[in-house]
Amino acid sequence: MSTEKKPAYGGQAVVEGVMFGGKHHYVTAVRRKDDSIEFFHLPRKGNPVLAKLKKIPFLRGIIAILEASANGTKHLNFSTDRFDVDPADDRKVASERKESKLTMILGVAAAGILSFLFGKFIFTLIPVFLAESTRFIFRSDFSQIMVEGAFKLILLLAYIYFISLTPLIKRVFQYHGAEHKVINCYENDMPLTVENVQKQSRLHYRCGSSFILFTVIVGVFVYMLVPTDPLWVRVVNRVALIPVVLGISFEVLQLTNSLRNVPVLKALGLPGLWLQLLTTKEPDSKQVEVAIESFEELMRMEKETKMSKEQIV
Repeated sequence: MSTEKKPAYGGQAVVEGVMFGGKHHYVTAVRRKDDSIEFFHLPRKGNPVLAKLKKIPFLRGIIAILEASANGTKHLNFSTDRFDVDPADDRKVASERKESKLTMILGVAAAGILSFLFGKFIFTLIPVFLAESTRFIFRSDFSQIMVEGAFKLILLLAYIYFISLTPLIKRVFQYHGAEHKVINCYENDMPLTVENVQKQSRLHYRCGSSFILFTVIVGVFVYMLVPTDPLWVRVVNRVALIPVVLGISFEVLQLTNSLRNVPVLKALGLPGLWLQLLTTKEPDSKQVEVAIESFEELMRMEKETKMSKEQIV
């Protein structure tokens, strides 16, 4: 295996496709109704302020999460618009869209961030009220925090399990597995063929699913530092500490990824991998093909951008 450090690429499953992001570009490949594969490209625009913030530990995680939510929603919106439309009808569908491209992109980005924040508030506060309802049994702060964490974990696992039973989400989870397999194949220095990719694990230490689980675990420890009574103080604390929990969880995710090849210490990332057993499914060969096409298109665009910058220099 090559000793040269490879760039870290990330991705996201979308409806009937996969998105991959690099240093300069984001690319989504989607399987269309006629079995063809269509690409969606977005440049990775640099923001000097955000670039500086993403270098600050604990704060960088919050920026990265919000950025990923905004960007990922654009690609998800593209896939849901295209996957079930016959290419022959593309012109007709396009003429029916009345919003400008800029307005649509900004609206989708804002919706992505708001959806993430709303979901985080729901999964943070519902366990608080459920745990509070058991205070006549679990009276101490410690026991309340543990019960709250247990409710949060149960809600998370139940939510993922039940949505995975729907045909659409099951296929998205299969594409999620395909995304991980492609990244693992690339990181293992193997040619990106369907056969090689299918041999890889559908789990990956850097996955966002692991991050979600780490927010539950990290939250238990952070909440130990603040009171649980009265209820209104508990609610205010939980809302105020959301950025703190997100920031620490991101650093934990980065740490477990850096230790994944270290004996014994690699076990720190196992809880996140176990959750991925729910959020990923084994993909079929056609789904893997889409993931490979997306990644190779990203690599092609990244290479072109690098070469053009070198020529300018």
